[in-house]
Amino acid sequence: MSINRRNFLFFLGGTAGTVALSSLQSCSSDTAQSVFDAIDSGQNRVFSKFSPVKGPIPLSHDNPSKSDRAGDYSTYDVLDDLVLPDGFQYDVLFAWGDRLGDSRVGYNNDYLSFVETGENEGYLTVNFEYISAKTWLETYESVIGTSLPVRDVLEATGGKILNAFALGDNNPLKAQIRHICREALIDQGLGVVSLRRDENGKWIRNNDVADRRVTGISGLEDDRYLKSTGAATVIFRKTDKQGYDDGLGDRVIGTFANCAGGTTPWGTVLSAEENFHAQVPEAVNLDGSSVDPSQLPFFMTEDALYGQGNVFQLAGNKYGWIVEIDPANPNDYGTKHTWLGRYRHEAVGVRAETGKPLAFYSGCDRRGGHVYKFISRDRVTNPTDKANSQLLADGMLYGAKFNPDGTGIWIPLTPETPVDPDSPSQIVGGQLILHSPSNGQYFAATTDAQIAAYKRSYQTLDDIYTGTPAEKQGAILIDAHFAANAVGVTCTARPEDTEIAPDGSLYISFTSGSPDSDGGPDARVFKSPNGEVPYEPGWIMRLEEDDSDPAAMRFRWQMVAMGGEPAEGGLGFANPDNLLVDRSGNIWMVTDMSTSKHNRPVASRTDDLGNPLPSSKLLGVYGNNSIWYVPTSGRDAGKAFLFGIGPMECETTGPFFTQDETTLFLGIQHPGESHGTRQNYRMETRKFVVKTPEGEEIVQMRNVPIGSNWPGKQANEPPKPAVVAIYREDGASIA
Repeated sequence: MSINRRNFLFFLGGTAGTVALSSLQSCSSDTAQSVFDAIDSGQNRVFSKFSPVKGPIPLSHDNPSKSDRAGDYSTYDVLDDLVLPDGFQYDVLFAWGDRLGDSRVGYNNDYLSFVETGENEGYLTVNFEYISAKTWLETYESVIGTSLPVRDVLEATGGKILNAFALGDNNPLKAQIRHICREALIDQGLGVVSLRRDENGKWIRNNDVADRRVTGISGLEDDRYLKSTGAATVIFRKTDKQGYDDGLGDRVIGTFANCAGGTTPWGTVLSAEENFHAQVPEAVNLDGSSVDPSQLPFFMTEDALYGQGNVFQLAGNKYGWIVEIDPANPNDYGTKHTWLGRYRHEAVGVRAETGKPLAFYSGCDRRGGHVYKFISRDRVTNPTDKANSQLLADGMLYGAKFNPDGTGIWIPLTPETPVDPDSPSQIVGGQLILHSPSNGQYFAATTDAQIAAYKRSYQTLDDIYTGTPAEKQGAILIDAHFAANAVGVTCTARPEDTEIAPDGSLYISFTSGSPDSDGGPDARVFKSPNGEVPYEPGWIMRLEEDDSDPAAMRFRWQMVAMGGEPAEGGLGFANPDNLLVDRSGNIWMVTDMSTSKHNRPVASRTDDLGNPLPSSKLLGVYGNNSIWYVPTSGRDAGKAFLFGIGPMECETTGPFFTQDETTLFLGIQHPGESHGTRQNYRMETRKFVVKTPEGEEIVQMRNVPIGSNWPGKQANEPPKPAVVAIYREDGASIA
């Protein structure tokens, strides 16, 4: 489906646009066109928010005429900087290694949340997601000022996996591994940074008493354990576990893999633990208990670092949750709410309305991951009351079933829910991972016959998980992704953000439609503009609950924006990630292309046999990760305008506006992730064949820096993840 103005009308029904639709079901094509005609004849204007940045591929609204495009795009210079439109500037607020509380600013900042506590002041909460091993190991000493025993460990392990905890306590190698893993886990987790505006209107650090870190080892050495609530705590406290027990009951050591998140109306921040499976085992037993930590051993090379929880014997079932923290409370080190489910969380959309249950939406960022909704048992009385946090302790978790006709239902994850997995023949990549009670192992079902046999053996989730009814519910939440597979929740295309629109509808960014060993998306739902699968560049979906009720069990959905080249029906970006809706209902979006794909040469658009290359082989044309603005009203509705381009080999993350929208906070994650420090301004010239919106091919020679020095401006400076504040030079509102 090409995203034209009719398709994009769906946006207007769910935002603070100029037109509100009473019913999606009544929105025919003729109605959609007449509404757009009304907009065009009224308050429409030529786009004037900013002068869009020139990207590496031509877009339909670029200034050059069609006849000038070949010359205008025949060469392109990629910059190792945050590139913004004319009239905008950025300030670096803090970077990895800077002092924060009694610790330091962590690595790979992701989600940002600014909770304003008064005029011109507030708390910026920051996620620190993971370690980019190559760059982190290379630059640690120059940034932090102390050394790590990297050479000794590499020589001793020879690049082989090792159950480090099993080493004797007097073994010096164990102490060295513990040292490296401790520092790596300190650089993950959460941070709270107080800010205030100075006399020039710029945000600066305030160094408040509430400034603090919650790290991957909080509680291990300092008694700052995280708390937990909900049904899975029954498993944490259980004394006769089938598997590993860390002896801590419902207390939790640290948080890590903190990717995106959300902010509640009552001023707390939610942090999503995503790729925790790189640090601790994801697999659990059928009673919900952890497998032994030895099942994810320590592993390190010069450009890889995994199993950081192994040497500390962390319990894997305590990671992969949503963490809530009150930034204003200096004694709050976080609570993991287990009713929201354990999976590779990417974000949280929060819907709190007076007199209705809380609804929390989140996605599992894996290939074949699901979209989930938590509904609280009790109702909201005041959306800004901090007592609403208590509503997260009881409720129900549901998974989304997307029907190809644009309808859907929410499936509860309870012991009583029937087993009804989707067929592998409907899934891109042709497989579905299930948990088998016959041996307690996970297996890949690759045929519809295997699914039929599984359904004959197990009628409900009660037949799969073990324990008392309460324990089975806890085990289902702990094993949520695989329980959702078993009951037929739709496999999707890496859901990365869930953002609530002003009318309560939900925007979901699906980053990538390619499959891997984890699984793939439903081929009937996640298709290219021309219907092909797999499709790599991604989608943005809008979901509307029946009667706009957060507790509804049915919904309607539609794709409202697609990644991809304009000539192929896309909007010019690839791999949409974090979304932000401004006060006018417009969409701001950052992208998450894999670092290995950035500026990867595309010297030809066909393979050796003359066949067109698939979309996954063309990502290099999009250059670096970037920031986009998508208006939702007027003649420009449905277009995507390039607002910014990130430095080399980075991901742009966590966009968040101040309440007056004069400042946009933005994270720059893992600059130099592939090549590390850029040496002596090293540069390569690479060949690309890009397309105009009309389909004409242009040969482009692109100058590409190798590695990064950002945020530094001098040669050979170490690249550092950092958080910036973006302003208009005239001080006016950005949005």
